[in-house]
Amino acid sequence: DFVLGNDAMWPLLLGLSGAPAILQSLLLPFCPESPRYLYILLGKEQEARKSLRRLKGAYDPTPDLEEMKREKDEADKEPRVSILSLIFSSVYRQQLFVALMMHLSQQLSGINAIFYYSTAIFAQAGVSQPVYATIGVGVINTVFTLVSVALVDKAGRRTLSLVGLGGMCCCAVAMTVGLKLQNDFSWMSYVSMSAIFLFVSFFEIGPGPIPWFIVAELFSEGPRPAAIALAGCCNWTSNFIIAMTFPYIQVWLDCYVFILFAVLLFVFTLFIYLRVPETKGKTFK
Repeated sequence: DFVLGNDAMWPLLLGLSGAPAILQSLLLPFCPESPRYLYILLGKEQEARKSLRRLKGAYDPTPDLEEMKREKDEADKEPRVSILSLIFSSVYRQQLFVALMMHLSQQLSGINAIFYYSTAIFAQAGVSQPVYATIGVGVINTVFTLVSVALVDKAGRRTLSLVGLGGMCCCAVAMTVGLKLQNDFSWMSYVSMSAIFLFVSFFEIGPGPIPWFIVAELFSEGPRPAAIALAGCCNWTSNFIIAMTFPYIQVWLDCYVFILFAVLLFVFTLFIYLRVPETKGKTFK
């Protein structure tokens, strides 16, 4: 807060967020083209071979190219599906509904209310140093992202989503209890802070990463690009809605604001339990 987060230095703090984008723009010309794009979409086998060697070093890329060839043969058999065709097609309706619900479960869980307004929430919860608690949220977010990487191919997508959403639901209830009773018991501020930290942890275990790649596992090559585009649009639209409306919801519901998210999380947990299949290790065949 006293280094850059003040009235004089905040424009510099905001501007520094552009540094990674500038660095990436400068380094991007040196990045090899995607081998799958070169081979599957453009049919340039030799360029794909060179790209694989740039990415992986000196090795025989034949097995990878054979796998791409099989994928290309499958893709050629199935026509591309446009976004409008995907929306109105009864063939893909079930997969699309599951994909969109997975992305809605991510954003309507209330996670971005925590990320965007964590300092104000910690202050409301009676935490004496809310800025440092907010830094703690960022640290936990990073650590449990790494935990998710280790678990996702072992525990499965469906299991981690259920554990994550169910845990977040319990944490949302605990946050509500902490906010409601903080004036009666001083130690309730620690309950609220711990619940927020656990809320973020459960998010990164499942609902954070899984919706982004489960869409590709639910759709075959033909409708996959359109499905990913629709899911991304749904995700960022709901993100925007939560970001814009949360302050008003907080004024309206006060200490009960996270009960709304607890109800939504319970609904999403039930939906995943009943309707979402496990995609780990599965193929379309």
